Amino acid sequence: MKYAFIHQHRFQYSITALCNRLNVSPSGYRYWMQYPISIREQRDQALVIHLKQIHRECKSTYGYRRMYHAARLQGLNVGRNRVHRLMRIHGIMARYKRKYKTTTNSRHTLPVASNLLNRQFNVSAPNQVWVSDITYIPTQEGWLDLATTLDLYSRKIVGWAMDQRMQKSLVIRSLQMALHNRRPNPSQRLMHHSDRGSQYASKLFQKLLKANAVRCSMSRKGNCWDNAVAESFFRTLKEELVHQQRYKTRDEAKRSIFEYIEVFYNQHRLHSSLGYMSPNQFERVA
Repeated sequence: MKYAFIHQHRFQYSITALCNRLNVSPSGYRYWMQYPISIREQRDQALVIHLKQIHRECKSTYGYRRMYHAARLQGLNVGRNRVHRLMRIHGIMARYKRKYKTTTNSRHTLPVASNLLNRQFNVSAPNQVWVSDITYIPTQEGWLDLATTLDLYSRKIVGWAMDQRMQKSLVIRSLQMALHNRRPNPSQRLMHHSDRGSQYASKLFQKLLKANAVRCSMSRKGNCWDNAVAESFFRTLKEELVHQQRYKTRDEAKRSIFEYIEVFYNQHRLHSSLGYMSPNQFERVA
């Protein structure tokens, strides 16, 4: 009887010491020992680990719909409502979205093309329609200008260029990269659509289009919706990357944007318009 009392006393002391080290109450510890977590709770905990990993890989940009599809692509048997619930409970949220402001200036006397695209943004094959636009990236050294060329078929960025000045050479280099990467067949009668900016209306840019048998299309004056897909990419880029950073130099911004486009966006970012596939994946399976 004496030894049983000593053993019980030592056991009680060890629980108290353990709870003090874990910063939990002895009553809570005993309840946990008596009623361990259920199998469902264990599975939820394991799923949360996967969701947090996906959240890191997507740079904290996915809402619950894209998180659900990303989890399914990784082979996880999970429902959309469950993903939504666990994300809400554990504070796994997409980054806050800021308003986007366009900076296009089409006040020039150069000839402009007709709006051949006419908002027909769904195309059936690669290299049918490319859309292009220019935006600016703030750094502590000053603005960094970015031009991109996007294939409407897969929403893939097929060409891009960055410089500290928004000159016609910027859009020319973006188009040259796209032509080099994609090598479109002249018989496809590829269309290039942009706004009416002086860079796109310049003689050198128009000469490059004609030399490669590319038809030119331009948005109507003051109508941003005519080039909505190109502008949508810039909104995504700024919401998911640029507004979350404070670039000290233009070179730092260039490296960051290069990684976003070539490593994340083209290869991994899921698009609802592509059936929740990335641009590269969509082109491979189509």
